[in-house]
Amino acid sequence: MDEDVEKMDFPALVAEAKRLRDGIRAHRDCSGHDLCWYHPELWGLLPENTLHTLKVPKWPQFLRGCIKYRASLDKELPEAERTREEAEA
Repeated sequence: MDEDVEKMDFPALVAEAKRLRDGIRAHRDCSGHDLCWYHPELWGLLPENTLHTLKVPKWPQFLRGCIKYRASLDKELPEAERTREEAEA
C-alpha cells in the first residue's frame, strides 16, 4: 500500500511529510461544529481512494453517536472553552 513512499528520495519524503503535517494540522485546528463535519480533505492525503467503502448511519444511530462523541469531549477536554454557536447550514 505504501510502495510509493519506498520509492521516494529524501527531498520527496520531506515534502510528503510536510504535506501530511499540513493536512493533519488543518484537521487538528478544527473547532466548534467543524469537529463534526465530513473531512474528505484529510482522507484525500492518502494515495488510495476509500470513498466507495463509506457507510453512513441512519439518523437515530447517527445522533446517538454524536451524543456519545460530545460526551467524550467532556471527559477528554474538560477545560476546553464551551460555546453556544449554532451550526451553519
